[in-house]
Amino acid sequence: MHEFLVSAAAFIVLIGVMVIVHELGHFTVAKLCNVRVEAFSLGFGPRLFGFKIGETEYKVCLLPLGGFVKMTGETESGLTGNPSEDNTQEAISDPRAFTARPRWQRMLIGVAGPCFNFLLTIALMWFYFAFINEVPAGMVKSTTVEWVTPNSAAALAGIQSGDVINQFDGVKNPDWEAVLEQAVLNANQMVPVAVERGGNTLQLSLHVPASAKSDTFGLSDAGLSPQLSDGPIGVMRVQPGTPAEQAGLLEGDAIEAVDGHAFHSVNTLLDYMQAGAGKPMALTVLRKGVTLQLVATPARLDGTSWKLGFAPVLTPMRDEPLSLASAGVKSLGFFKTNTLLVGEILDRLFTHRLSVKQMMGPVGIAQAAGEVAEMDGWLPKFQLASEISLQLGILNLLPFPILDGGMILLLLIESVLRHDISMVIKERIYTAAFVVLMAFVAFTIFNDVSRLQLFTHVVKP
Repeated sequence: MHEFLVSAAAFIVLIGVMVIVHELGHFTVAKLCNVRVEAFSLGFGPRLFGFKIGETEYKVCLLPLGGFVKMTGETESGLTGNPSEDNTQEAISDPRAFTARPRWQRMLIGVAGPCFNFLLTIALMWFYFAFINEVPAGMVKSTTVEWVTPNSAAALAGIQSGDVINQFDGVKNPDWEAVLEQAVLNANQMVPVAVERGGNTLQLSLHVPASAKSDTFGLSDAGLSPQLSDGPIGVMRVQPGTPAEQAGLLEGDAIEAVDGHAFHSVNTLLDYMQAGAGKPMALTVLRKGVTLQLVATPARLDGTSWKLGFAPVLTPMRDEPLSLASAGVKSLGFFKTNTLLVGEILDRLFTHRLSVKQMMGPVGIAQAAGEVAEMDGWLPKFQLASEISLQLGILNLLPFPILDGGMILLLLIESVLRHDISMVIKERIYTAAFVVLMAFVAFTIFNDVSRLQLFTHVVKP
């Protein structure tokens, strides 16, 4: 119940901010173009509360899944603030009606919403990089491979521990997040990988596992364990009756090496234990300045995976704010990278190289928002908000009726024809588009719900 409430609250806040900013774009440019704005609404359906300033009513409605700006000459049938036109005599004769303004002004009003979402993405990440910018203490900035699982896709590709990935699927000098994103986009495909080893650059080919299509895919599934920090694995707490206690591990110990491998992350240690399938391990432990040699034998403590039974010390983080100029460059880089990523995803969807089932709907977004709300640190929160704002802007520019891009497309067609399209035809287009869009939303919600743990059954060995 707690998780549901957190997810619901985080979703409403997140979507509410995105919608307000989007509609504020339409609202601002409409006012600049001297269009009469009758209502500014957050949500759809029955009005909950609101107030009126001048000629505009500002209100909150029951369904928090969008919003709209109601301009004279429009009805509230649009899903994202671009409803169909009302062909009343009043709208035709009113010089301040939306439909009475020149087409170029109506196009500006339509494109303003997505542009405000783009500006929000840049502003959020600019603020984060300029005033927060959390980095791990002792962070390794290169894409260094800490360990490679034997017989894995990475091992078969020839990647070795200590290699530095300089290029992955055409992306030069990627960070680990970019490597993961490209891997997901290339599920069950070969990708070129360039690694630096001993001062030499090697050109390799990695077959990304088909499991990359799964929401739970990680780089370890391809056999790659990233090195993210340079410190040892700290032991925060040892669970009684576990292999860790039996081996002699104590709170405050630092595991410097495992079977001679210098591991810096508990995730790498977990990957190593799964590959060893319970094989005893020699631990090099630093305790109060003294180096000790211990032997630990992992066990399937949860019935599924091999573990030792200790809670690791969380990676220490520190704020390292950048200058305003550097933060601006980083935020624009974030915008460019994620814009290209969304474009690549759309291209793969339309060319059937990516399944629609992998798309996230409202339930999935709510779940992600809830998880991010409970995470430590600010980066996940800023990233999710920025990515959703960017995606909202891009999707609204798609040339699909009801969306901003669809309205702009119709205006462009009318400009070429030099006359308005029949209102009857427009209404039919909007109605058909609304049905298709609602069917797609229902499909994504069904996919989201089917992925919930409540509807999945896992058989434990």
